[in-house]
Amino acid sequence: MKVGSLAKTLDDRVGGAGFLNRAMRKAFANHWTFLLGEIALYAFVVVLVTGVFLTFFFKPSMEEVVYDGAYVPLRGVTMSQAYASSLEISFDVRGGLLVRQMHHWGTLIFIGGIVAHLLRNFFTGAFRKPRELNWLIGMALFGLVMLNGLLGYSLPDDLLSGAGLRILHGVTLSVPLVGTYLATFLFGGEFPGDDIISRLYSLHVLLIPGLLLVLVPLHAVVLTWRQMHTQFRAKGLNENLVRGDPFYPAFLAKTTAFLLWVTGVIALLATVFQINPIWLYGPYVPSTVSAGSQPDWYMGFLEGALRLMPPWEFTVFGHTVTMSVLIPALAAPGLLFAGLALYPFVERWVTGDRAVHNLLDRPRDVPTRTGIGVAGIVYYGVLWMSGGNDLIASTFHISLNATTWIFRVAILAGPVLAYVVTRWICLGLQARDRHMVVHGVETGMIVRGPGGGFTEVERPATEEAKAKLAPPAPESPPALPPVSNGDVPPPAKHRIRAALHRSWSSR
Repeated sequence: MKVGSLAKTLDDRVGGAGFLNRAMRKAFANHWTFLLGEIALYAFVVVLVTGVFLTFFFKPSMEEVVYDGAYVPLRGVTMSQAYASSLEISFDVRGGLLVRQMHHWGTLIFIGGIVAHLLRNFFTGAFRKPRELNWLIGMALFGLVMLNGLLGYSLPDDLLSGAGLRILHGVTLSVPLVGTYLATFLFGGEFPGDDIISRLYSLHVLLIPGLLLVLVPLHAVVLTWRQMHTQFRAKGLNENLVRGDPFYPAFLAKTTAFLLWVTGVIALLATVFQINPIWLYGPYVPSTVSAGSQPDWYMGFLEGALRLMPPWEFTVFGHTVTMSVLIPALAAPGLLFAGLALYPFVERWVTGDRAVHNLLDRPRDVPTRTGIGVAGIVYYGVLWMSGGNDLIASTFHISLNATTWIFRVAILAGPVLAYVVTRWICLGLQARDRHMVVHGVETGMIVRGPGGGFTEVERPATEEAKAKLAPPAPESPPALPPVSNGDVPPPAKHRIRAALHRSWSSR
């Protein structure tokens, strides 16, 4: 009755009864992987709320002051207002340190949730038609959140974040032709300049959050509610049928509990586990770099790319092009993000599949895609581990030069080996599933026949199991252009496409 009354009230004023009634009845799949995106969404809410609190006390200025706050070891030290206000939030504002650490932990979980959600969508094929636009929006969100995390990490103007800004300055300078102008514009003069903190603050608090507030609802609500939800194959399901709980009351209660769990976990982490203790680092001084400096985990792959790249540079028309900075800073993330953004369209071109897909793939049923995904994970993981090559060398008493060369070899050989092994495993799992469909499920019972031989008793697979285990039929190969006179081969791009399709469809 209350829901009906609310719908009538909205319909009388804004004509929203139709949408509200459909929304209340919308079915949500029950599989646990569907909630991976909810982790990112609710962590984003926590980051927004805590960020608003921090803006009340943070002063985005590089004007120098003499600290006279509660933290005794730094009293009398000259520092920027940004760093002094960060110390004030940590030690003088009631609950300030808790909120600051919740903001930091929330950001890490936000990005971790995005990565988990992205991998789930990739390996199950949830990016296929009609969700290509939502996939691209998700990639844009991923890049914006990483960038905003880097900007927020730099705002306290402590010694650790200052080292990151020094790297950002060097990367900007390495851009051919315009690098010097970009660095001068961004930093307001020579490094470190007087304006970088205030400019990063404007981007971190206004521009990027504004874009996120537009893209997140579009990605998580508008397009998702406009389309059917994805689900795994099961008996009785098809591309036009969703089996699950309605939004109200089942999913609403579930997602509200999930919001409380995400908030509680972030609060617990912020309470128990210290993160980014800026008072231990001290204010940033351009002439000082602390040992063992490490960025947050999501920027570790860029740090690793910079450490692995050989010192290559050359001169063109009197200008030095520093490839040792330009390639890892632009090519490494460019390969990752461009590859992810373009992948749905590349797969559609290879397979010729333009059908609507609301049923998800099991990763083993698409071995080529799964192999590519694992190769990408290995590529990212090797770069990420390379960002700590100095700590690895120190901890395990290995030569720093040796660890660098090990990672250089691994970044080339690792993804290829991961692709081959993953594809082989997927094909093996497919063969096992086919055996179960045809011959039944192993029971573990061994019987002896009249001839003295031993055999295992197998029970037939249920219809529900067969619906999950039997992969869909492979797509038909993309049509090649007709060949005239029987002796003119098709264009190279069509032959390549046909070869890729054969490799893709092999099972």
